[in-house]
Amino acid sequence: MSDRTLVLVFLRGGADGLTLVAPTGEDAYFRARPTLAVKRGSGHRLDDRFELHPLLAPLGRFFDDGKLAVIPACGSDDDTRSHFYAQDLMDHGGHNVSGGWLGRFLRQAQGSGGLGVLEAVTLGSAVSESLRGAPTATAFTSLNDLSGDDDHALMGAVGALTAGDTLLGAPALAALAASERLDALRKAADHPANGATYPTSAQHGDTAADFAARLRLTARLIQARVGLKVACVDLDGWDSHFVQDTVLPGRLSALGQGLSAFATDLGQDLAAVSVVVISEFGRRVAENTSLGTDHGRGGACLILGGGVTGGVQGKWPGLSDDFLEGPGDVAVANDYREVLWPVLARHGALDASPIFPG
Repeated sequence: MSDRTLVLVFLRGGADGLTLVAPTGEDAYFRARPTLAVKRGSGHRLDDRFELHPLLAPLGRFFDDGKLAVIPACGSDDDTRSHFYAQDLMDHGGHNVSGGWLGRFLRQAQGSGGLGVLEAVTLGSAVSESLRGAPTATAFTSLNDLSGDDDHALMGAVGALTAGDTLLGAPALAALAASERLDALRKAADHPANGATYPTSAQHGDTAADFAARLRLTARLIQARVGLKVACVDLDGWDSHFVQDTVLPGRLSALGQGLSAFATDLGQDLAAVSVVVISEFGRRVAENTSLGTDHGRGGACLILGGGVTGGVQGKWPGLSDDFLEGPGDVAVANDYREVLWPVLARHGALDASPIFPG
């Protein structure tokens, strides 16, 4: 398995792709959203068609450096508008499949070497459904959730007892090494590298600070070389049926500021990291009478990191009535599984069919 880390950021609630990645090059966008449209020229220009929302501007420099890919009209082949079903489908990577797509990826990519105790984590209270079926996975929100004062002595005893066993010795020693690195990490001062500044509650609110804390912890695990392969981080609250311009700014700021700080913090380590940002679906093209947007189809996906083919990628069907889907939604022109597969291949996956069956 490769020495790379995949970070999955799931925007739960159906993030409005037309706000994250605004198609300001189309007049139809402004006709459909006389109140909610991102003002042309106010965000970070991507090309003649799109610009990032102004609150995502901190990510603009990574786009300009070729380290950020933006995929509009991205989503699932299922036309459900149910949050629960759409998230469940995307977490599992298909219909009627057992376990999560990241769990199947990890099983395939591990080969015969096995996985360490910290190779698959969720920065939260419960293991992400996408990791279900992984050889090993854990969930936590703090380093103190992972180990205590007696862990080092316990792991040392386990390592000594199993050192002569070829089947048990290697995993025990790997666990011991991870425990030692974690112990050192817990005792070390928490100072982000490369001048990175993560959002704080005082300056950016609790949502941004909580998301930033999870990203910072992910960065620390990567920097400590504990063997992290996959990390899952959720950012909730993207359902914007009402007064969208009040609901979304805090989330957009959390996403833009948090990911920018994370990438800056990693520095050269970003070359071995891929951050994928997805949501279960996008929103209706036209704003509603409550100054919000209803559940739609195509959303937006972002991929940040090393080895990324930067720029606006994939197909864009446009906002002409002839190309809208159902009651007026962006058509899904880029299946999220086809977007994810090149990332997984870079991280050691060999065959897409078991990971995304059907």
